[in-house]
Amino acid sequence: MAKNGFKIFDSDMHIMEPPDLWQRYIDSEFKGEAPIGLTSEDVRDLRMAHPDGRQWGYNPDRAKTRQSRGQNFNRTQGIYQYYSDQGWSAKVQLEAMDIEGIDVAVLYPTRGLTALAEPNMEPRFAAAIARAYNNWLFDFCSADPHRLLGAAMISPFDIDEAVKETRRCAKELGFRAIFIRANLFNGHNWYDEYYDPLWATLEEVDIPLGFHEATRSGVNNPGQRFEPNFMLRRVYAQPMEQMLALGSMCAGGVLARHPKLRVAFLEGNCSWLPWILWRLDEACELEGDIWTIDLAMRPSEYFKKQCFVSIEPEEEPALQVIEHMGSEHIIFSTDYPHGDSRFPEALQTFLKMPLSDEDRRNILWNNCAGFYALD
Repeated sequence: MAKNGFKIFDSDMHIMEPPDLWQRYIDSEFKGEAPIGLTSEDVRDLRMAHPDGRQWGYNPDRAKTRQSRGQNFNRTQGIYQYYSDQGWSAKVQLEAMDIEGIDVAVLYPTRGLTALAEPNMEPRFAAAIARAYNNWLFDFCSADPHRLLGAAMISPFDIDEAVKETRRCAKELGFRAIFIRANLFNGHNWYDEYYDPLWATLEEVDIPLGFHEATRSGVNNPGQRFEPNFMLRRVYAQPMEQMLALGSMCAGGVLARHPKLRVAFLEGNCSWLPWILWRLDEACELEGDIWTIDLAMRPSEYFKKQCFVSIEPEEEPALQVIEHMGSEHIIFSTDYPHGDSRFPEALQTFLKMPLSDEDRRNILWNNCAGFYALD
């Protein structure tokens, strides 16, 4: 398949997990604790609950967010009603890819983005949640494993379990990446050496890390100060958490210690990229003799060597990013079927931007294929 002459690789397409995923797939000892997906008239109901009814993945003090019912809610209800009626199956996932013109997609979660979004979870339970999701995703991708590629959920609450699950997902399930929420849930910053065994394992098995943030969280993230204003929460939550994670990886020494580690910052725009890289470089010039003594290069150079960031289909300010630093580190995403996706016209929206064919090929295919090591 080629759309307007371009092969299309969606770096961050989403699935809608069934509400009973964890009841069906989690280890039997944890069934009584597992999250339960909630359903309502909202065809894209993303919420989950504890068995006792408490909302899952929310700070209890900030769990009063109003469900939006405005024009965008009505728009997405109409677009996704069919997919909901069909149970969000792998069959309709492939149909959506055909409609949009996507050749290959790496699949990230929806409900699963909040599955581990509670502070200091019991490590064995958190690992079981991740393992169950990955087993379900493997079954989902088996409908067409050449087009549907998995990104594994990895729990940060026990690094040994994280390493073990990464190896299993890479070697046994054939997944092409792992994903972790960008905000911190266990008291360890991303540059903490606590994570080094996981980063080393990713280098060894040659699969990358996708940082993927979301608006819902059981711990503080920048968007939560705007509760209950979902509009402003979404504006700030993803890009600001991604900037924080990028700083840890590029200026905190992670990429210096792990030169083969590949990292993408997904669903948080890319127009902020030149500024934050400039800011990090300036900081290292001023105080790097104390805080970045292990860096052999500037943070921006580590980014250019090992990192990628995703573009939104309508993100016109990204043209300045491409002008400033080229298109070699930008990857395309439709964000289907989320509320800010432009599906089924995400690709056509992107193609309206005044880019060269070389830049389009880089963003739509080449960079994604390189990042995910697709032959």
